[in-house]
Amino acid sequence: MNKISKILASASVLAMGMLPAGCNEDSPVSNPPVDNKPVEIERGTYARGADVSWLTQLEAEGEKFYSPDGSQMECMQLLKEHCGVNAIRLRVWVNPAEGWNNVDDVIVKARRANALGLRLMIDFHFSDTWADPGQQQTPAAWTDLDMDGLKSAVAAHVNEMLTGLAAYGVEPEWVQIGNETRAGMLYPLGSIDNPENFTDLVSAGYDAVKAVFPAAAVIVHLDGGDNQWLYDRIFGALATHGGKYDMIGMSLYPEPDSWQGTVDDMIANINHVTATYGKPVMICEVGMDYREAEACNAMLSDIIARTENLNVKGVFYWEPEAPAGYNGGYNKGCFDNGAPTAALDAFKM
Repeated sequence: MNKISKILASASVLAMGMLPAGCNEDSPVSNPPVDNKPVEIERGTYARGADVSWLTQLEAEGEKFYSPDGSQMECMQLLKEHCGVNAIRLRVWVNPAEGWNNVDDVIVKARRANALGLRLMIDFHFSDTWADPGQQQTPAAWTDLDMDGLKSAVAAHVNEMLTGLAAYGVEPEWVQIGNETRAGMLYPLGSIDNPENFTDLVSAGYDAVKAVFPAAAVIVHLDGGDNQWLYDRIFGALATHGGKYDMIGMSLYPEPDSWQGTVDDMIANINHVTATYGKPVMICEVGMDYREAEACNAMLSDIIARTENLNVKGVFYWEPEAPAGYNGGYNKGCFDNGAPTAALDAFKM
């Protein structure tokens, strides 16, 4: 059965002493405070989500978003009302050079999602910049820490982010401890070459999440959802060393002309990991070139149809709102000239 949670998205009812230090609800300037009103959030259904972590930066740069009839709309509302999105994913960086994706910026976006009744996933990168298969850079302020210090830093960072959300009545349904950690995180100490260290860092993050939001599902997330070997390496290590997590996260970025085989391999991997490790799966990232809207729609429709009856909790499109060529050439959004393509029609129920 679906669980309905009523969450009060209001700062006005909280004592100022409870608000996160340094958080300015008017920042960035393109994002006014959300209305202070109770909202209903439906949890527990299959997630049809979108990672829109670039949104505040795009707005500050003047990007606009449009409904299919050409009306300008706020992006999250557009995704909800016209694309069938029911959940938002937001990445967190520790001390990014330009401020985007830091704790304060994430709170701004999370409050907006919450006010729209959208569910929330928080994605900790544990880095000052991108954490992905090619890089897992330890934050500059943490580089001299030993393992005990690193575990404490992970816990403190998670606590800062989540208590900041709690102060505004925002409750994430899912929290990722690490992003695309195919070979570990927080290099070199947290590399999978040091499996006990990696496990301890994951468990430190898990404990910090549960201390603030006991009901939140903690995700360990890898790329290459079609590559069983990657998953056995990481989740086998976590099993061996007693790692704590609730859900297995996957990324998948198929090519337009061969997506069927890639999805087949992911489904086989889903069946393998759920049977082997006893955890449900969340497809945390998918994407395809914005010029391949029909192929992307077919891929998403196939994934949803084949996973709704498996132990899979949903699928998130990564940065659908990104304009063509953004951030040095990213073309796997699914908007064109500020409006959604047919790709996300697969999310409509």
